[in-house]
Amino acid sequence: MVPFRVAAAYGSRLKAGTTDDKVCAALDTHYDVSMTKILIVNPNTTTSMTETIGAAARAVAASGTEIIAVTSSMGPVSIEGYYDEAFAVPGLIQALINAPDADAAIVACFDDTGLDAARTAARFPVVGICEAALVTGGQIAKRIAVVTTLPRSIVPLEELVRRYGFAERAQVTACDVAVLDLDKPGSGAEAKLEAEIARALDKGAEAIVLGCAGMADLPQKLSRKFGVPVIDGVAAAVKQAEALAGLKLTTSRRGSYASPGVKNYTGILAPFAPKTSS
Repeated sequence: MVPFRVAAAYGSRLKAGTTDDKVCAALDTHYDVSMTKILIVNPNTTTSMTETIGAAARAVAASGTEIIAVTSSMGPVSIEGYYDEAFAVPGLIQALINAPDADAAIVACFDDTGLDAARTAARFPVVGICEAALVTGGQIAKRIAVVTTLPRSIVPLEELVRRYGFAERAQVTACDVAVLDLDKPGSGAEAKLEAEIARALDKGAEAIVLGCAGMADLPQKLSRKFGVPVIDGVAAAVKQAEALAGLKLTTSRRGSYASPGVKNYTGILAPFAPKTSS
């Protein structure tokens, strides 16, 4: 049977007694029913983390959104500090180049690894999960705690917090858990994370931002436990990517994110040399 809301919306195009198959044919003929395709790149090379990220993204995606979660083909197994980040960028850029038909992309590392380079390289908008989480948190709380993994990640994230304009509202803390331990049974990672969240709330935080994409499966559970908003950057980024795609906005090519100039690269980076400039 033709659903009432479909018949009501398209009744002027359908005759009485129209079958479901004919409805589908009519919609295919007269309306664009293409999905919004969002590419999510895990810039480390751990596929189990990509699976966690993809599941979290699909849980919040709109019905008309297709989530494509991919793992970088090269680089570190986890990104914990500046050195790892530097070697994760080529794999991220390659993943973006390999998906020219995406409507938007998400960099699924809380360091917003290679985000500026990604925006320069991709023809579609690219969202970083740190920026997305802070913007979302800022709409529902004045004082935000970003709880990340290892202490060495605190300063890089503090720099991002300042860059995004949240230095007076967000504090960064760490639960002293290695990224790969988030996925390891018996590591005690979740208990350490919960203890750090409790400390942040005691210090006055009103909302929690989870400072690692590997925590993407935890926000609802933690929000129920502590009675405050807990924000996962992956989920926040999905909704922002959907908005950008729906508004048909893409990255400005004037100034900062202008396409890279054509030039030669040498050695193992030769394949990344810009071939065209617009």
